Amino acid sequence: MNKTGFYSNPNCHLHEMGQGHPESPQRLDAIADRLLISGLDIALHMQEAPLASEQDLLLAHEPQMIADVKQKAQDLSAQEGLRQQQYVHIDPDTSMNAHTWKAILSSVGAVLAATNAVIDGQLENAFCSVRPPGHHATKSKSMGFCFFNNVSIAVKHALDVRGLHRVAVVDFDVHHGNGTEDILAGDERVLMVGFYQHPFYPHSHKSPQPSNMINVPLTAYTKGDEVRRVVTEQWMPRLQAHRPQMIFISAGFDAHRDDEMGQMLLKEGDYAWITQQIVELARTYSNGKIVSCLEGGYDLRALSSSVEVHLRVLADC
Repeated sequence: MNKTGFYSNPNCHLHEMGQGHPESPQRLDAIADRLLISGLDIALHMQEAPLASEQDLLLAHEPQMIADVKQKAQDLSAQEGLRQQQYVHIDPDTSMNAHTWKAILSSVGAVLAATNAVIDGQLENAFCSVRPPGHHATKSKSMGFCFFNNVSIAVKHALDVRGLHRVAVVDFDVHHGNGTEDILAGDERVLMVGFYQHPFYPHSHKSPQPSNMINVPLTAYTKGDEVRRVVTEQWMPRLQAHRPQMIFISAGFDAHRDDEMGQMLLKEGDYAWITQQIVELARTYSNGKIVSCLEGGYDLRALSSSVEVHLRVLADC
């Protein structure tokens, strides 16, 4: 059994964007309930995420972006206690409430704490059950339910603060991780591999791609066998050549066939298989070092069951 950490924080439940919004606190509740029902929680090392600092956000984002989001948070906090919940919109799909700033710092703090624990050998790998997600946030713009890019900040921390030389990012969300690509493009210390439904939000497909990116566009209704071919034929040769010292996963589960946010047709077995490929790669090149961070996944049953199989592979149980 691997020593697998599970990072979360109650602050991540307090951020919400209004009744009926798919990126809801119930996502984390569904995951927690599934771990209890399955008994998997016993196999995990439960950790409460600390708060990140503004300096941490600067690893991947422009100062003005950080200042703007913080100012909106302060304005909302000043209005807290009013009878009606107050929101500020970032884009048509993304808004803040008075608790969003602490949720942001908790999400980033979780991935940074997990990264440090894995690098230091306290854990072999870790999963961060946090929100808001991050992979759409670019250097200068919050968008698509995302405020700051959790995984990109952790990648920069691993490289620039902890001194690693080569890392990889794996993104299997149904949406293109445009923010991660924007932040990490051209940094040859990083190899990013992913797939995503195309054409689809955020309509950010680029051709040719940056040399350190293999983000593969796939059509709606793509099944697991085609995704497995992409992993085997396109991801793995480049990942093996890159020899990453650590692997980060943007773990979105909205390519599941039951998730109405997208139209891809993956099943739990596909997520287990993809995770197994990453684990085997990490055992070969990274001494098992993996940090996985929740991105999308909006059908609560599909999300919780997919996270369960993902964690079972990470924890080898």
